[in-house]
Amino acid sequence: MKNSQDKKRRPRNHYALPMVLAGLVVILAVALGYTLTRGESGQEAELNNLPNYTEVKGKIVVDGLNYGKQPRLGSPDAKIKVMEFADFKCPACKKWTQTNMQRFIRNYVDTGKVEYYFMNFAFIDRDSYLAASAGEAIYHQSNEKFWEYATKLYDNQGDESKIWATEKFILKFVKDNIDGIDYDQFEQDLKNQTYMLDVKEDFKTAGSYGVNGTPQFMVNGVLLKGSSYDTLTAAIDKQLAGGN
Repeated sequence: MKNSQDKKRRPRNHYALPMVLAGLVVILAVALGYTLTRGESGQEAELNNLPNYTEVKGKIVVDGLNYGKQPRLGSPDAKIKVMEFADFKCPACKKWTQTNMQRFIRNYVDTGKVEYYFMNFAFIDRDSYLAASAGEAIYHQSNEKFWEYATKLYDNQGDESKIWATEKFILKFVKDNIDGIDYDQFEQDLKNQTYMLDVKEDFKTAGSYGVNGTPQFMVNGVLLKGSSYDTLTAAIDKQLAGGN
C-alpha cells in the first residue's frame, strides 16, 4: 500500500514546479508591463509639452524683415546686411556654423563689412519650434548669450529624425551650459512659450521671401540660391564692389 500511495503522489509533485514557474512568469510580465506603461506615459507627457504652430495664437503681420527684432553680430553701420535662416535641428546648419562661422566673422563681421542677423525657420519638427523659442527667450535677455546658446546647441545636436529638443532637455542644457542669464526667468518663458509667436512670425516672414529650407542666406534683402561659404562671400564681395 505504501508503494501504491507513493505512486499516486508523484504526479502531483511532478506538475507543481511548472505551475509555480508559470505563475512567476505571469507576475513578471505584469510588472514589466506596468514599468513600460509608466515609461511611455512619461515620454508621452514630454511630447505633449511640445508646441504646435496651429495652437500659437496671435496677430502676425508680415511686413518686411524687421532686422531690429533679430539677434545680430557686427556694426549697424556696415554696408551689407546678411540674414541667416536656420533650424537648430538642421544638420547642415550645424555643419555651416562649425565649419564656416568663425572665419566669416573674422573676415566680414569684425572688419565692419557685414552686420549678421539670425532668423528662425523652424520647420523640421515640433522640438524645432521649442528650441527656437528657447533661443528667443535667451535673446530677449542677452544678444551675446543667444549666440553662445546657438553655438553650443549645435555642438549638442541630436538626431534630426528623432525628438530630442524637449523641454526637459533644453532646461538642463541651458542650466549646464549658459551662464550669466536669469535662469528662473528663462524657465518661465520656456514653459509658458512666451516667445512662440515670435518664432511663428519668423517662419511666416521667411516663407514669404521664398525660404524653403535651411540654412539659407539673404544679402541686403536678396535671397541666395546656394548656401555654401563661397556663394555667400561672392554675393557680399559683389555688393561691396558696387554690383547689384
